[in-house]
Amino acid sequence: MEYFSAQLPNGIRLVHQSIDSPVAHCGVVINTGSRDEQSSEQGLAHFIEHTIFKGTKKRKSFHILSRLEDIGGELNAYTTKEETAIHASFLSEYYQRTIELFSDILIHSTFPESELRKEKDVIIDEINSYNDSPSELIFDEFEELIFEGHAIGRNILGTPELVKSFSREDIQRFMLRNYNTDQIVICSVGKITGKRFYQLVNRYFSALPQNTRSFSRDKFTSNAAKIKTVEKDTFQSHCILGGLAYDVLHENRIGLVLLNSILAGQSGNSRLNLALRERNGIAYNLESAYAAYSDTGTITIYFGTDKVNMGKALSLIKKEIRILQEKLLGGLQIGKAKRQLIGQLAMSQENHEDLMLTLGKSFLIYNKMDGLDVIYQKIEAITPALLRDIANEILDFEKLSMLIYK
Repeated sequence: MEYFSAQLPNGIRLVHQSIDSPVAHCGVVINTGSRDEQSSEQGLAHFIEHTIFKGTKKRKSFHILSRLEDIGGELNAYTTKEETAIHASFLSEYYQRTIELFSDILIHSTFPESELRKEKDVIIDEINSYNDSPSELIFDEFEELIFEGHAIGRNILGTPELVKSFSREDIQRFMLRNYNTDQIVICSVGKITGKRFYQLVNRYFSALPQNTRSFSRDKFTSNAAKIKTVEKDTFQSHCILGGLAYDVLHENRIGLVLLNSILAGQSGNSRLNLALRERNGIAYNLESAYAAYSDTGTITIYFGTDKVNMGKALSLIKKEIRILQEKLLGGLQIGKAKRQLIGQLAMSQENHEDLMLTLGKSFLIYNKMDGLDVIYQKIEAITPALLRDIANEILDFEKLSMLIYK
């Protein structure tokens, strides 16, 4: 992959890939999220994501929202356990307008008290809506279960009580501590040269004083496996089976990505989808997911089913896992799985907004992004024996936790 990368004197990194398209995508990705909050700050990173658009020294909330929407663009943001991102899609001729807006939001936000009060109600409504959706809520509660006692397990949205307590001073203190210039990447995919992109970023972000991160995240070590059942007034039962997995730097990370794809990744012909849905018709919602963090990771298998089918579904899942632990995949099987994953990765890069964000996240972690050819080579190098070893290490039943809503 050919891309342009550089670094401003204040430590902010930038990465850009030129494409011949009228639509461009640009974002600011910051290496901070909910796990960087103090216990009294739970939900603050997400609160900042909402309120950073609510006013600057020269713009009111309406003017911020209209700045790109008036020219057909879109402005958005998200918060995860370890990242905060502000990003936009727009016509390529509006790069300067977009980068200037990003700098205004990130450097000059004023967080008006009247806007904070309104947004607290919005977020509390978001929390309540989330609590009404067991198929979403169960994922957060599962992470609270396996990361019990550690910040990485806490809910990103926070609690209504804490959200109500947040002040402008809390926001500014969190940003000063965590929005470090050496932990910011400005990423872009669009019809602009790398030289011009650098000029614009340098023009609008060079005034931000250098602020190097002075702390390290509290590392997560381990917890014992747990099983928890929660009574819910729902038609379906919901279940997550999973546990700890490799971090973002682990040498077997790509192998686990492939194993997850085989298990119940994106494809309808994954092993668990065939076993539970196609052959037995006992699950509509079924997925497995591997999430890698800076010092740990998670592997999860989620499904929803009729309450009477819970035992059968778990039995089928464990049977498929045992097969992966005990038998080597044949050449045709592993070849098909590799081609499937390679195809999915290739298609994901056709989504230029996803590609832009992937560039930013990759530079945050690795300070580079491997091209598809390098990733293909890593996938092709995975052996059946390695997949079997990963299945035995990561999907060891004695290490897996389980959360059931019934």
